[in-house]
Amino acid sequence: MIDKMIKEKEDCMGCHACENICPAQCLAMTPDDEGFLYPKVDYALCIKCKRCISACPIINKVEAYDNLQAYACINKDGKIRSESSSGGVFTLVAEQVIDKGGVVFGASFNDEFGVEHIFIETKEKLLKLRGSKYVQSKIGDSYKQAKEFLNSGREVLFTGTPCQIAGLKNFLGKFYNNLFTTDIICHGVPSPEIWQKYVRFREAKAGAPTQRIAFRQKNEGWKQYSVSFSFKNNTEYRQNFHKDLYMRAFLKDVCLRPSCYACKFKGLNRQSDITLADFWGIQNILPEMDDNKGTSLIFINNEIGHGLFDEVKDKMVYQKVDRQEAVKYNSCAIRSSLYNPKRDVFMAEKNILPFDELVNKHCSD
Repeated sequence: MIDKMIKEKEDCMGCHACENICPAQCLAMTPDDEGFLYPKVDYALCIKCKRCISACPIINKVEAYDNLQAYACINKDGKIRSESSSGGVFTLVAEQVIDKGGVVFGASFNDEFGVEHIFIETKEKLLKLRGSKYVQSKIGDSYKQAKEFLNSGREVLFTGTPCQIAGLKNFLGKFYNNLFTTDIICHGVPSPEIWQKYVRFREAKAGAPTQRIAFRQKNEGWKQYSVSFSFKNNTEYRQNFHKDLYMRAFLKDVCLRPSCYACKFKGLNRQSDITLADFWGIQNILPEMDDNKGTSLIFINNEIGHGLFDEVKDKMVYQKVDRQEAVKYNSCAIRSSLYNPKRDVFMAEKNILPFDELVNKHCSD
């Protein structure tokens, strides 16, 4: 079945569409020795329906939309903006769906500070989904849960990486007028195992369990954001992203999923309704919208996205921009991360060297 069709690891993004659609529950997403999840089929239970193959967005491409417009956007609510990775636009879209009795899916930390997709139904819980999380999110049963809400008539906003949105669309297999999707401009997804090793490293240094993590603290400004860990002994670790060990490994591309080095979902044509991103380079394009507190870059990919944008635009400061100009400073929109020749040795030594030695050895130049 799917594990026989997808033979190379770079051809699987771990989107979970195959697991969610399997009627015999004979397929499980199983971690490899790098900590990335791949489908594994129990052939004693498999009924050979091939639905796992039909749901795969690599084997079966979903039609992408041609971006209609691009905008620089800032949420007028300064508090929400300060708690967001960039301009705070995700919250506006999510609140609009919740106000209509809808459900919002997105990436959240769990009790072990792993990252997984959950759904929320109240504005008070949006904090769980707000902010960047630089690790691959486990979809779990989210696609099946979203389908149940859609079939019940409720609006659903599903947020994720471009490959996760593609997985959802292929899993659903048909158009729902009560489904709204947003994706992000993605650098690539690091190994959940590497992330967990870093969390344990930080806890050992602090001598206490983690209480809260924020990848994008703006205490030094949006452009020089900090990684922050708060611990249960009332201590805190905070470091600029250029110096933080985990972010150095992430940005050196030594721990990304193999598929991220040849991502099939790059480009300005997207499968989501709206694409959200940091507007890097805003100081060069629209300096009047740069106060170093965070500005969002928004691609409106279709008429559904345009309708969502129209519903929330009065709560934003926004300006239309040329989309080619906008991605000039955000190459991740159109190009995959480059494979780092040190990657395989980094991953091979992850269980041998302490985390700080591992990063300093392979990410020093």
